[in-house]
Amino acid sequence: MQVASIHFKRNATAKLNDENLQQALARLQTRFVGGRAAVIGEIAELEETRTAAAAIRDRVLQNLDQWLSHFEQQATARGATVHWAESGADVNRIVAEIAVRHDVRKAAKSKSMVSEECGLNEALEAQGIEVIETDLGEYILQLAHEAPSHIVAPVVHKNREEISDLFAEKHRLPRKTGISELCREAREILRPQFLAADMGISGANFLIAETGSALIVTNEGNGRLVTTLPRVHVAITGIEKVVPTLEDVSTLLRLLPRSATGQSITNYVSILTGNKGAADHDGPEHFHIILVDNGRSSLLGGEMQPMLRCIRCGACMNHCPVYQNIGGHAYGWVYPGPMGSILTPTFVGLENAPDLPNASTLCGACAAVCPVKIPLPDLLRQLREKQMALGMKPWPERAALKLWSWLALHPAAYALTTKIAVRALFLAGGTEGLLHRLPGASGWTDGRDFPAPQGKTFRERYNRAFRENRHGEKRA
Repeated sequence: MQVASIHFKRNATAKLNDENLQQALARLQTRFVGGRAAVIGEIAELEETRTAAAAIRDRVLQNLDQWLSHFEQQATARGATVHWAESGADVNRIVAEIAVRHDVRKAAKSKSMVSEECGLNEALEAQGIEVIETDLGEYILQLAHEAPSHIVAPVVHKNREEISDLFAEKHRLPRKTGISELCREAREILRPQFLAADMGISGANFLIAETGSALIVTNEGNGRLVTTLPRVHVAITGIEKVVPTLEDVSTLLRLLPRSATGQSITNYVSILTGNKGAADHDGPEHFHIILVDNGRSSLLGGEMQPMLRCIRCGACMNHCPVYQNIGGHAYGWVYPGPMGSILTPTFVGLENAPDLPNASTLCGACAAVCPVKIPLPDLLRQLREKQMALGMKPWPERAALKLWSWLALHPAAYALTTKIAVRALFLAGGTEGLLHRLPGASGWTDGRDFPAPQGKTFRERYNRAFRENRHGEKRA
């Protein structure tokens, strides 16, 4: 997936004016925000559980190399083959080599954001391998030649009418409009693909070090079909996904579905270990696990390391007022919302995503709902500070901040400047008392009016109230 984050401002403006998208985003808030609120209270000791989950993730990150080595040993002992990929290109090469080795002609895929990072589908198709997305949302996007707009609900930006038109065009069947009818049509199209696939490709929500297993959580049966029916299964996931024990995973699974989709538990929790045995009825003959770096190791030991705790639930974006208004495509890469505003600049470079650290109100909602307590607003501030230190901000903004800094260090000058400013703004507000335009702030005033100040600074009003109160006390 190509990085288009450099166009964030232009994309955001277009999405704000997209009526269909705005209606879809309203439904997302009802489903995921309201859904989480309804079930998160089921965990009586919620804050203790969040703290424990964060500690589990930190425990791994502090000795990531050791836990990955332990995972590789256990996975290999159970028949799996573990590969290491430094970059997205390495992932594509390794999967293509596996496909050639096993004479793969068709691959069935379950939803995987890491494969989106790597552009895996395009790379395999260039090698003559047919790739079929089997997650319903991803399948719709594959037909439409679009990227996901949400990491959990990838097709949330489309409505039922658009999907009906798409199915009628691509499937060449009579147009259907009912949800159950559309789902049945997709099921009938996809079911033969599972049986015809030589290779199944999935991600992994967690890697369990003590058993060498990959774990996936899904709400559609496609995940299990992809990982059990084809003779070759390839699981692709980031190196940070390793978890020490099954008990640790159970703690994380109390939080993940509630934070992601507002469910107490997902429909399917699959723990995938080794190859198909002689007594097994299903499972792959060959199980390959690809551990992907692709920029993750660069976060270790630095100020951005807490971001590696992320369990990809999507709660931060569901509750973010910016994402709620512009959707995921505006962010220009795989990961949208607050998590994407940190991951994208760190993975692809600040120079390729200069607006994303500022695509936040810093209201703190993302940190409040994060199940592993990632301090997302703090990390966004640190990226903004880095931009300033590197001179990446526009010169008017840098000049304005330097002027403000100088004034803040000179109280007399600050007081005089604010006196002049509030009086000027009071006059500009006119009889309405509203500011329709502000120099240098058109990005705000194009869409909203500001109440004009009352012509006095806070200090002046405070001092006046203080004097009046003292005078009243003396008279009493």
